[in-house]
Amino acid sequence: MKLDPNKENKGNILLVDDIPANLHLLSDLLINLGYTVRSVTSGRMALKTAKVKRPEVILLDIKMPEMDGYQVCQALKLDEDLCQIPVIFISALDDVFDKVKAFNFGGVDYITKPFQIEEVVARLDNQLTIQRQQHLLQKEINHRRDTEEALYQSRALLSSVLNSSLDGIAALQAVRNPETGNIEDFRYLVVNPVIAKVFQRSREEMIGKLVLKRFLTKIQPELFDNFIEVVETGKVLEQDFYYPSRNSFWYHFVAVKLGDGFAITTRDITVRKQMELALQDANHKLEQLVNIDSLTQVANRRCFDTRLEAEWQRLAREKQPLSLILFDVDKFKPYNDYYGHLAGDDCLIRIAQIVQEVVCRPADLLARYGGEEFTVLLPNTDTEEVIKIAQTIQKVIREQVIPHAKSDITNIVTVSLGIASLIPSMEVQPYTLIAYADKALYDAKQQGRDRYVYNC
Repeated sequence: MKLDPNKENKGNILLVDDIPANLHLLSDLLINLGYTVRSVTSGRMALKTAKVKRPEVILLDIKMPEMDGYQVCQALKLDEDLCQIPVIFISALDDVFDKVKAFNFGGVDYITKPFQIEEVVARLDNQLTIQRQQHLLQKEINHRRDTEEALYQSRALLSSVLNSSLDGIAALQAVRNPETGNIEDFRYLVVNPVIAKVFQRSREEMIGKLVLKRFLTKIQPELFDNFIEVVETGKVLEQDFYYPSRNSFWYHFVAVKLGDGFAITTRDITVRKQMELALQDANHKLEQLVNIDSLTQVANRRCFDTRLEAEWQRLAREKQPLSLILFDVDKFKPYNDYYGHLAGDDCLIRIAQIVQEVVCRPADLLARYGGEEFTVLLPNTDTEEVIKIAQTIQKVIREQVIPHAKSDITNIVTVSLGIASLIPSMEVQPYTLIAYADKALYDAKQQGRDRYVYNC
């Protein structure tokens, strides 16, 4: 399948999977959406293909003969020319260990098969956006550095640089009090057209005039003292500052001592600032994709695993309790079969929302553990407190009176809860707490559901 030549290319993607059927399916979907796609069936072919024509993103399967996805990713990260290519693992392996291993080997994201094409596209686009904005930002930084280095190479070039530079350049002389010798203001000796444009004056109106102190008083008074420090100490001053002027708002300047005064170069960085804000927004969206469950909008399994590990380490040092509630919706499959999957989704969303109101301390975490199963992680919470919270969760869910005609327990939606509480230690793995809570949840179901069981 070929991409329409009139359609915009959204990005160059390399697909790596040893199963041709998987390659054809994902390749066709992405090509139809406007991506340029190359497909290979082995890790060695992937490395050779990436060297011949560098892709923007690599979608990489894990389980492959001869050279698995982890080895391919490691080889990419060790290659100076290929190490910056984002690698998104796409695999049927859904174990936490596999995902952590993927990130440790340098992957930037992980998609579990079977995938939704919308999820794949969203994660691809985030990586493409981040990568391109980083390239633009680095290009801008490199360009500025090159320009600034050229300015200092030779005073003989000053005249031509002043008149042709895209940066604002000026040289100022200190005006001192005859009696005290203190600097009272600065007089412009040299002003290039860009500086004059920023001040919305002609060069003739500025050269020889004392206007700096009056100008800085309006926008950032402390800068005047900073410029005095440049002259008196020889210390270089470099920073960004906000000053609305026509269509520009942000500038970056470098001031260096020059005789009894200083030289300053100024650059309009409005575009760069806008790119930085866009990059921050992209990173925020990426963080949400990585850590938030797309249906219920509470934390996902990956976020829970990360927080559990961190809290376990912290509370092991502090010798404080860590409690966990593991609960799921009773008879949820019959509910889904009878009311439909949309109603099932609405039920899970509603439960997540009301439980989130109960789990409201900053350190507490409500997460969707999988399917209709949720977890509540409660640091610094002892047995008595966690049981009260479990009772409250059970109560608020029952108070919603969500009809469940196919439940053989009661005619409304209920939950079963497994509770565990430990004082963490370095000798015990964090997932011991999960195992205890899971056993308690199993016992709650065996005892008739719609109840909680505590496993000490």
